[in-house]
Order: sequence, then structure tokens, then C-alpha cells
Amino acid sequence: MTYCVGLLVDTGLVMLSDSRTNAGVDQINTFRKMKTFHNPGERALVLMSAGNLGITQAVVNLLETPEEPGEPTPLMSASNLFNAARVVGDGLRSIYQRDALDLKEHGYDFNGTFILAGQIKGEEPRLFHIYSAGNFIEASIETPYFQIGESKYGKPIIDRVITRSSSLAQAAKCALVSMDSTMRSNLSVGPPLDLAIIKRDELKVTAHLSIDNDNKYFQMIHEMWGFALQEVFSELPNPEWTVL
Repeated sequence: MTYCVGLLVDTGLVMLSDSRTNAGVDQINTFRKMKTFHNPGERALVLMSAGNLGITQAVVNLLETPEEPGEPTPLMSASNLFNAARVVGDGLRSIYQRDALDLKEHGYDFNGTFILAGQIKGEEPRLFHIYSAGNFIEASIETPYFQIGESKYGKPIIDRVITRSSSLAQAAKCALVSMDSTMRSNLSVGPPLDLAIIKRDELKVTAHLSIDNDNKYFQMIHEMWGFALQEVFSELPNPEWTVL
């Protein structure tokens, strides 16, 4: 299992992913779920994936391979973000045609989803959620974020806090709280985390950080968020109808 979240605010984009693919008593595997594609001054794209690792890695390999030697890769030649999302969707369909029947024969569903975020010169920052079927939707003012993977535990904090007018700092903080909540409730989501930030109109990946359990800021969020929740809960009045 994994958890990835992308947030679009007026001043840019924040993307956060974990790297755990399998967790058990005696086995934890780590694979990065985030890839960056950028040409500073012209475009900056971030792609995050969840689902069957074989499927998502195959799609990413297609996106990193030019059709002809010396040509730009498919994402780097897309004219805009909408077409870039179509390129990712086409990659998913291609892998589906190649692998779906074999996976079904072995008892596996075709499961691979992506979040694509970024900005290409001449247009606004944009955020897309690309489904296993290759179709996709774009973030809006009313829905300024997307999640893939183990999304339910980290959703409430985003719904309550984030709007398009939130700052990049607030968006990054909220994404990390959302990730901490998910890690608290599901051991199959875990560090190291990848955090990428794209500031509006900079046309580059402004920051790309790896965050592990020793990161002081993430430790602070884990401790203070848990403490604050307990404090707020204790201050809420008990229901008047309780008989306990």
C-alpha cells in the first residue's frame, strides 16, 4: 500500500508520497513513488504513482523512453498539462493491453493510478488524477487536491484546512499532517517520504526533499499533532444525554 497527495493552491503545487510497498512482520520494501520531469524555465512536472508496482514502473519506463533516439521523452514534448495527462493515460492503456489478461489469469487486478502535477510555460499550474483505465480528471477551485493509495485516513484534515487561497507553507504542513495520520493508522504506509514543491511561474521544481523518521520537523508534527488532538478532545463537553 502507499499514500500520495497533491495539492494545488494559488501560489503553486505541493506533492507528497511515501515509499513503502509491502509491510509485514518480517518484510518491508521501499520504492520511490515520485518522479520529476523538468526543464528549468520551460516546464516542471511531478508524477506520483500507486497500485501494482510492476504496472506503474512499466508506465514510468514508457514515459522516460523517447520514441526515437535523441528525441525528447513523451512528457517533455507534451504541449500542455492536459496533453501530458493524456500521455500518462495512453501509457496505462498500453500496459493494460500488454499485461491485463496475464494478470487476470494469475488472480491479479490491473491496478495503477497516478497524480500528475506541474506547470508548462504559457499556462497555469495544473493537477490531474489519472485512473487505471487511462481517463483522468483535473483539480478545480472546489476540489484543489487529489489522493491515491490509502487515502481515507489523511482526507479529513485536508478537507477542513486547505483551500485554493492557502499558502504553499500551509499546504506542505497539511500534507505532512495528512501523511502522519495515515502512517499512524496503517503500517503499510511509511517513510522515507518525498516532498516536492513547485512555486507558481518559477517553471522548476523549487524543492525536492527526502523526509525520514529522523527529520526534526516531521517529528515535531507527529508529536504536536497527537498532543493537540488529545487536548482538543478533552476540552469538548461530554454529551448531556450520557448515562456513563
